[in-house]
Amino acid sequence: MKEEARKCEIKRVTGETDICLSLNIDGKGDSDIDTQCGFLKHMLTLFAKHGGFDLSVKCRGDVNVDFHHTAEDIGIALGAAFSDILGDKSGICRYGWTALPMDEALILSAVDFSGRCHLEYALEIPSQKVGDFDTELVEEFFLAFVRNAKCALHIRQLSGKNSHHIIEGAFKSVSRSIKAACARDASLGGGVMSTKGVL
Repeated sequence: MKEEARKCEIKRVTGETDICLSLNIDGKGDSDIDTQCGFLKHMLTLFAKHGGFDLSVKCRGDVNVDFHHTAEDIGIALGAAFSDILGDKSGICRYGWTALPMDEALILSAVDFSGRCHLEYALEIPSQKVGDFDTELVEEFFLAFVRNAKCALHIRQLSGKNSHHIIEGAFKSVSRSIKAACARDASLGGGVMSTKGVL
């Protein structure tokens, strides 16, 4: 019998952003992204594709200021969606890791859906902007994500010189690590991957 798809919708409205996000982690990698930021749309589109997630994001933010609130709040909404879908983490592998090459860039990521929020971020991005996107917002996005997904995430750059390649490699690597961590593990018999019995 086919297991039910794991999916949810998140609506987040603040004085800075208005976000509608839907996520199906058992999807085909389809995406419909509208963030008012071309580079962030590109990153979320490939995040969905390489993780096999069906992802829809519509965000209207104070982009007349910059993309800070847009990137941060989408990270919040995406993290909240994973937290909602995974619930008590019953039946999932919990851990995932990927070393992903993107031309000269090599990015290692590892995730643990432990219920504890922590980000280890070690990207050295040479340029301050890619297009009109401030590259420092990559860290803000992932920090917002881990705080709301309730996971520990490590992102480490092993090599790389091109800012676009480094960031794209990070999003692809993280999505594949998350996919592995969210995979169902039949050997758990519906329990959690912890000697404590809860996460």
